Order: sequence, then structure tokens, then C-alpha cells
Amino acid sequence: MRITVVGGTGLIGARLVRRLGADGHEVVAASRATGVNSYTGEGLAEALEGADVVVDVSNSSYLDERGAQDFFYGSTLNLLTYGAVAAVGHHIALSVVGTDRLAAGQGGYFIAKAQQQRLILESGRRFTIVHATQFFEFVRNIADQATRSGVAHAADVLIQPMAADDVAAAVAAVAGDAPVNGIVENAGPEVFELGELLRRDLRHDGRQVVADPLGTYFGAAVGRRDLLPGSGARLATTRFADWQEAAR
Repeated sequence: MRITVVGGTGLIGARLVRRLGADGHEVVAASRATGVNSYTGEGLAEALEGADVVVDVSNSSYLDERGAQDFFYGSTLNLLTYGAVAAVGHHIALSVVGTDRLAAGQGGYFIAKAQQQRLILESGRRFTIVHATQFFEFVRNIADQATRSGVAHAADVLIQPMAADDVAAAVAAVAGDAPVNGIVENAGPEVFELGELLRRDLRHDGRQVVADPLGTYFGAAVGRRDLLPGSGARLATTRFADWQEAAR
């Protein structure tokens, strides 16, 4: 198959491009680095020409609601519109486990992701939305966002993170299948207290970590289990300690 990966030079995209290529697919890595801008439409028609599948793993550099909404709305609308013209048969988008719950908690970024999902759901295009839990590679970002006066205030919640390599594998598996016209959830093999996960990641950092019942998750008020997938989620195999060891 010919597969266009939007965001194909990023953290997940670069891994996905390599994996799809190894699986024998013809892959187009579409990103601003390769002359394709899904937000402005620059180079998009050419990148989607002849594509059987488009996979959107692009991300907004803005975490605020207005900036994130502007990006995801414009980019997704372009991908759906240009994809329809190019007769792309399967639209895949990577999103976040618990998006609707986090949007309800007034997390601006997650409100934008929920809007992205609605555009796809209402588009009439054949699609699959891949939900993944937080990546191991972004655990430090969680700590940084939660740090005040040198103390990381972790929301008092559970989390089931996964490695970026496993996220790419999950998206690649969907790209090789027929559209499900729904959501497929993916998560790591272990459930952590968020505070304990941050302590493990920051063990050489020196920052104190406290579980804060009023703590937020990237600005979203979050319930105890809001970051966890449902019982039918596909579970990856990479454990956090093994990933840490390999990353040294």
C-alpha cells in the first residue's frame, strides 16, 4: 500500500515511517521538513496523490485551547478535504486515551483534540482513530508542567503509559487493516500512580514530587481513572524500567 504519514519526521512519525517501510509499504513522510504543511495545505495534494491511507500523527506546538484548536481544526479539515479529492480510502489519526474526559475537565489542548475527533467522525470518510496513553518519552514534560517552586505537584491519578516505539507499532498495525470507523485504544502493560512514575523518572533530578488532589494534567481537571483505557485496550509489552535501561 501507499501510505502518507503526516508528521512523518516527528517522535512517532519517524518511527512509523521506518516500521511501515520495513513492512513493505510505499511510505511518504509528509511534514514541514519535507515541504508539506497540513495546516496551510502546502504540498498536501502531491503528498496524498495515489495514497491508499493517510496517517495523521502531527501535533500542535501550542497547548492552549485557542492555538491548539486553530491548528487541529485547520490541519484536519485540510487532510479530510484533500484526502477526499485524492480518493484516500482510510484516514487514521493518533489521539489520546481519555480525550473526552480531559476535554470535560477544561484542558484546552484536549478540547482541541476532541474537536479534531468530531471533524473526523462527522466527515463521512472511512477512518480509524488510534487512542494511546501518554508516552514514556513525555513523562518529563508532565513533571515540568506540574512543577512550581521546585516541587512537582502530580495529580493524584493513575496512568498507564507506553513507549513511543509501541505507539508506532500500534498505528502501523491499524494502517495495514481495514478502517474500523471508530476508536482503537492502546496502552502500556503497567499502571502507576502518577506521582510514583514521576519519582522514577526524576530520581536523579533532585526535584520533590508530591501527590496533589488539586493537581491538573496539562491544565485539565482529571479524575482518578481518567487517564486509563477501557478493558478492551490493546496492551503493549515494553515496561517502563526496561525502557529506562535501554534509554541510558
